[in-house]
Amino acid sequence: MSNDPKRELFDRFGVELEYMLVDQTDLSVRPYADQVLQSLHGTTDTNEFPSDFTSGKTTWSNELASHVIELKNTEPIGSLIRLPSLFESAIQQIRPTLDQRNLRLLPTAMHPWMDPKTETKLWPHECSEIYESYDRIFDCRSHGWANVQSVHLNLPFDGDEQFERLHAAVRLVLPLLPGIAASSPVIDSQLGDWHSMRMKMYVDHCARIPVMMGDVIPEAIYEEATYRRQIFAPIEAAVRPFDPEHLMQCDFLNARGAIARFDRGSMELRVMDVQEYPAADVAICAAVVAVMKAISAQRWSGLELQKAMPTERLKDLLIRISRHGEQAVIEDAEYLEHFGISDQRIKTQDLWWYLVKTLRGNDKELDRLMTPLNIVLEHGSLSTRIRRALGPVFSHEELHNIYDQIADCLAECQPFLAE
Repeated sequence: MSNDPKRELFDRFGVELEYMLVDQTDLSVRPYADQVLQSLHGTTDTNEFPSDFTSGKTTWSNELASHVIELKNTEPIGSLIRLPSLFESAIQQIRPTLDQRNLRLLPTAMHPWMDPKTETKLWPHECSEIYESYDRIFDCRSHGWANVQSVHLNLPFDGDEQFERLHAAVRLVLPLLPGIAASSPVIDSQLGDWHSMRMKMYVDHCARIPVMMGDVIPEAIYEEATYRRQIFAPIEAAVRPFDPEHLMQCDFLNARGAIARFDRGSMELRVMDVQEYPAADVAICAAVVAVMKAISAQRWSGLELQKAMPTERLKDLLIRISRHGEQAVIEDAEYLEHFGISDQRIKTQDLWWYLVKTLRGNDKELDRLMTPLNIVLEHGSLSTRIRRALGPVFSHEELHNIYDQIADCLAECQPFLAE
């Protein structure tokens, strides 16, 4: 997102969806993103491996791990309503290329049985030296680096006044996101103890240089100069001994759950797990945007009160909801006041019901995208639906069958409904 002075908060959106490339038959990960992108370009040059492929309004691109491929809108878009059909068309267009290699796309935020120690292959082409630097520092052959597929929601801002309002809203909303977007209950072929096991892996993946992650929830900072001084500068200082060639850029080293990209005037939210089909991801993004719009407009609380919410309490809430999903109970009355809730406690699922019901009447985008959102609100997060389908004890065959159905959901652009 470029910094356009004519833009206002929430008038442009960028959405990025990460998917796994897997074998059509056994669903094991396949590190063939380079071959897929090469084929989409129609090149047979064995020395030419492009890192992305743009087809009109959508773009496919590589990620750190070679079995992951990302789909995004090519340019910021003014309406979320158009995105599901654009993404679904892109998925259909890539299908013949995948079929040629006996591949398919697998959604959800973690592969359920991938062994990252033995199956991780880093992207070996353009910018590979950067990925190799990450691997040298952190050892990227772990779940937290190689098996974490997410949705990134990008929102523009112009200058400190807009950044202040947007950052205040983002900090308040981040803890709630796993309560609607968790999709990763399985790790190493077993049910994990968090609804979003991706978040469990994510919060510790930069443990060797903890300043990169901070408290996951970004600090209560509301102007660019302070952000650069208190977040970027410490990251640069901590990484410098590990990066003598200065290959790693600070804007990309910031690994918080939401990061400010001042170079392009946008805020990027990274806490959401990817869903089973794009319409669900976009609907969740629409709900998140609607809530942040209301907070930014100071519908329930003033800006100064929003800014004063302690980071540590927001992180504690994020961890609790990542662990328990929509069933997590929020008992922070001060926090709830920022959403117009006067009760002392409320279940996360009920809070999302209230927020969506309250806001959809005056938000045409949210109202138009309610069908997939109703699945989440009525039947539970995708993580909950996967848990329900698997039951407490299951075989590898049963696990394979459930994730085969989920892959079908992406191919057919349909929701996953566990009986």
